[in-house]
Amino acid sequence: MSASIISTDRSRTSAAPTADGGAPLRVLVAHNRYQVRGGEDAAVARDLAALERAGCAVEAVFLDNDAIDSAPARLRAAFSATHAPDGISRVMAAARRFRPDVVHVHNFFPLLSPGIHAAARAAGHATVQTLHNYRLACANGFLMRDGAPCERCVTGSPYRAVLHACYRGSRIGSLAVARMIDHHRRAGTWRRDVDRFVALTPFARERFAAAGVPAERIRIRPNGLPDPGPPPGGPRDGLLFVGRLSPEKGVLVLAEAAAAAGLRITAIGEGPLAGALAGHPGLDLAGARSPEAVQAAMGRAAALVVPSLWYEGLPMVVAEAYAAGTPVVASRIGALAGLVADGATGLLAAPGDAGDLARALARIATDPAGAAAMGRAARAVYEREWREDVTTRALLEIYRDAVAARAADASLARTGS
Repeated sequence: MSASIISTDRSRTSAAPTADGGAPLRVLVAHNRYQVRGGEDAAVARDLAALERAGCAVEAVFLDNDAIDSAPARLRAAFSATHAPDGISRVMAAARRFRPDVVHVHNFFPLLSPGIHAAARAAGHATVQTLHNYRLACANGFLMRDGAPCERCVTGSPYRAVLHACYRGSRIGSLAVARMIDHHRRAGTWRRDVDRFVALTPFARERFAAAGVPAERIRIRPNGLPDPGPPPGGPRDGLLFVGRLSPEKGVLVLAEAAAAAGLRITAIGEGPLAGALAGHPGLDLAGARSPEAVQAAMGRAAALVVPSLWYEGLPMVVAEAYAAGTPVVASRIGALAGLVADGATGLLAAPGDAGDLARALARIATDPAGAAAMGRAARAVYEREWREDVTTRALLEIYRDAVAARAADASLARTGS
């Protein structure tokens, strides 16, 4: 395991109020980074920069999985994830020096563990947990099995994951992760040790509440996105997919739907299905592209297509499309059904139904004026809900709420009430 610490401590030299007008906050962020950097890592980086711009004193402790480079190493990490004392000690060492008001945990698996919250609260810090994935209830973190949504462990025993080898196809590994989930569920970690939770969507909030997370402590706050500026003017042309070329993303259904509608869709991304999709009449595979190239493609497209077959957390491609004034055609599943207002900011299609998706794609292609109107509505949603200043104010409010809750609990403990 390796760890790195990034610190920006403005409050030692300035008492200027934060962006929400309140007193400066000291925030310690803890995050177990992924070996292949993805959406969660990018979201944490954006939040750190936004908090710094908002006037907070910020320190981040990053734990890295680089040493987990073999099947035995993955198993060892999974079995240590229930408590992970080394990771917790690294974060708490930073907390003793930095003296934060809030310890904000993002990904805790496998080098940190949910036990970080008990340690932080014992030291007197308010605690916040962002629920980027479903790991506290699901061994693979996705609520997905055999290519379809699965919620058997949400309200049932997490050891069901062992039967299906849900964690990396390993029953032993699944046992280790199920043990972590079961331990913290039985120990009351989520009810006792976390002051506030951050869910990315209303759909996610419902799932976590069903899994036993106290609903009254869950706040909905999407990941923020800096404003790329006004959407480009002029006519739009073509349909766009941005993401991993893998089964759960629905790219096989997308290819079938595009061919049925007589359309070709530009697909930006890489993945295990790239070879199988090469030369398909419905797709133009563009491979990986830089963020700047993706943003430019978003601004030219008539619509972005998100044909997922699983419960997406909060796909930032939707926020990016809305910021670019681009409507979204998405599957009517999980959070996507709430992120896209059918007929207003895009269109919804039945997940896995190539015919229904083809009809939605054809509607975009044959009604450019309607698509443009949906794009304008999408941009308005971005400005209201996803623009960085909006989401940063929401996060600061959650922090202050957590600090107040922690202070109230401490007062009750002192008086013995």
